[in-house]
Amino acid sequence: MSLEAIKQVTQAEEENRAKKAEAQAEAKRLVAEAERAGRASLEEARAQAEAQVRGFLKEAEERAARHTEQVLDQARASCAALQEQAGKRLDQAAQSIVRRVVNS
Repeated sequence: MSLEAIKQVTQAEEENRAKKAEAQAEAKRLVAEAERAGRASLEEARAQAEAQVRGFLKEAEERAARHTEQVLDQARASCAALQEQAGKRLDQAAQSIVRRVVNS
């Protein structure tokens, strides 16, 4: 082999090594970029999920508060009706006691 041919082979090998090193560096860069993008996507999805959960929780608390208020309103109405009935019976009971006392 001539000296010129050896130089060409050596130069080709060096170029191949340089291209291989560049390709490895590019691959590492792409992997790192993909990992960063994946972490960013994961964090964004987590933030969205947390926001959605907070929304669901707020909605559930509002529904529970409305339901509680409805139950309280019904209980107040029932108490008022019972008090009215008790008042009427109290009058009847008092009249019955007075009649018994007067008639005895």
